[in-house]
Amino acid sequence: MGNITVKIWAVLLAGLGLVIFAHKLFDIGLPLSPDQDTEVWTVQARIAFDGGGGPAKLGFHIPATTPGLSKIDEDFISSRFGLAVDKEGDNRKVEWAVRRAQGQQTLYYRISVTKTDTQVGWPSTPRFPNVPDYEEPYASAIKATIEDVRSESADVQSYVRELLEQLNSVQPNENIELIRGRAQNQTQWLGEIINILKGVRIPARVLWGIVLSDAANNANLQALLQVHNGKRWLTFDPINGRVGVPENFLSWRVGNEPLFVVEGGGPVDVVFSVSKNYRELIDIARKNAESSNSLLAGFSLLSLPLQSQNVYRLLIMVPIGALIVVFFRTFIGIKTFGTFMPILIALAFRETQLLWGIVLFVMIVSLGLMLRFYLERMRLLLVPRLTSILVIVVILMVIISIITNELGVDRALSVALFPVVILAMTIERMSITWEENGAREAMMQGLGSLIVACVGFLVMNNESLMYLMFVFPELLFIVLALSLLMGRYTGYRLFELHRFRAMVTDKDKTS
Repeated sequence: MGNITVKIWAVLLAGLGLVIFAHKLFDIGLPLSPDQDTEVWTVQARIAFDGGGGPAKLGFHIPATTPGLSKIDEDFISSRFGLAVDKEGDNRKVEWAVRRAQGQQTLYYRISVTKTDTQVGWPSTPRFPNVPDYEEPYASAIKATIEDVRSESADVQSYVRELLEQLNSVQPNENIELIRGRAQNQTQWLGEIINILKGVRIPARVLWGIVLSDAANNANLQALLQVHNGKRWLTFDPINGRVGVPENFLSWRVGNEPLFVVEGGGPVDVVFSVSKNYRELIDIARKNAESSNSLLAGFSLLSLPLQSQNVYRLLIMVPIGALIVVFFRTFIGIKTFGTFMPILIALAFRETQLLWGIVLFVMIVSLGLMLRFYLERMRLLLVPRLTSILVIVVILMVIISIITNELGVDRALSVALFPVVILAMTIERMSITWEENGAREAMMQGLGSLIVACVGFLVMNNESLMYLMFVFPELLFIVLALSLLMGRYTGYRLFELHRFRAMVTDKDKTS
C-alpha cells in the first residue's frame, strides 16, 4: 500500500475525529475543561387551593417554548394527585386530579433552565383576525391612528414598532389619549393594542413570562406583545417597542387563557419564586444532548455506569502512551524493551507516584537481574526460567514491602501495584540483551524504557488531557491518523544524526 493511500486514510480519520469533536463542542456544548460552571435558574410555582371535600382537578399552564433558555430539569411535586401533561397549541398544561380533596391542598411545579444559543420559536400559524366593529368615538380614533402608522411603515415589524411608538408617545395626540383612556392596567392596555392590530388584520397575542433574577420570592408574570408576520411570531416590548424576547426571560404561556383552572376547589393562590445557582457545564451539556435526542449522546462514555467510566478514564489514555513510545522510537531513536512495556510501567507509576516508582523499579530490576545471571548458570529451559524469575520478583516485592513497612515508609508499600509479569519480562529481556549486545546496550535500553515511561506518566496523568480524551473519545481517530503517518516515516532519527555527524564533517573536509 502506497504513501498516498496511507495519507488518505490518515486525513479521513483525522477529519472524522475533528467533525465529531466540533459537533460535540459547538452544537452539544460540551466544555473543553472540567471546571467550567454555568448559571442555572430554578423557578418554582407554588399552587395552593382549598379542597371542597370531593373530587378536585386543577389545570395549570407550564412552560413549553423557552427561547434563549434550555430546560434542564422539571419536577412535579404532588403527593396524592394524579398527573397528566398535555400540549395545547403553543402551550403546555399540567392537570392534577384527586378523588377526595379536603382542606388546603398545595402543589409544586419546578423547572431549571440555563442559557442556550439554540434558537427556538412558536410553531403555530394563526388565522387572520376579522376587523372588529369599533364603537364611536373610538372607531374614528383607531382609524386615524392606523392610517398614520401605515404611511410610516413598510412591513409588519416596522408597522408594530411605529404603532407602539405612537401609542406610548410622551406627547400623544387626541386620538392616542382617547385610546389610552380605555385601559386601566397593563393587561387591558395590551388588549387595546391587540384590538387595534385586528383593524389591519395582523394576528397578535400576549406572551407571559418571568424575568429571571438572582433571587425573588414573589415574582410576577410579565406580559409582552406577539404578532405574526406570516412566517413566524415576533415579540415586542409593549412599552418601548423593542423587538425580541428579552434576555433572561422565561416564557411561560401565550394567549389569554387563565393561568389555572380549578374544579372542586376554592380560591387558588399561585406564588412564583426564582433562585440562581451554578452547575457544571458538562452535566448541563449532557442533559441538553439527551433532551435533544442527539445520536452521539447515546454513544458517549458519559452514558456508561460510573464503574465502567472509571475503567475507560484510564484505558482511553493507553493509546496516548503508545503514541509517545512511537514518537520516541521513530523520531528520537530511544530504544526500549518492547513497545508496551514503558506504557505499563507508566500506568504503575500512577499508583506509586513518579519518584517512588523510579526507585522501586530500579531496585527490583537490579536485584532481579543479578539473580537472573545466577539462574543462567543452571541452564534452565525457557519457561521454567521465566517462572523462576516471576517467583523471584514476587519474593523481592514481598521483602521490600515488609522491610519498608517496618521502617515506616508507607509509600514503598505501593510496590505491590507494579505489574509483576512486566517486571519479570523486563528482567529477562535485559539479561538477554546484556549477554548478546553487552552491558552498555542493556543499560541504554533500560534507561530508555525508564525515560519513556516517565514522559508517558506525565502526559497520561495530565488532568486536562484525560478529560478531553474521555469526553471527546473521537480524538482517538486523530491519534490513529498520527500513528499511521508515523508508521510511514523513513527518515533519520535524532540520535542517528548525532551518530553520523562525523561522516558529514569528513565529507565537508574532503570537499
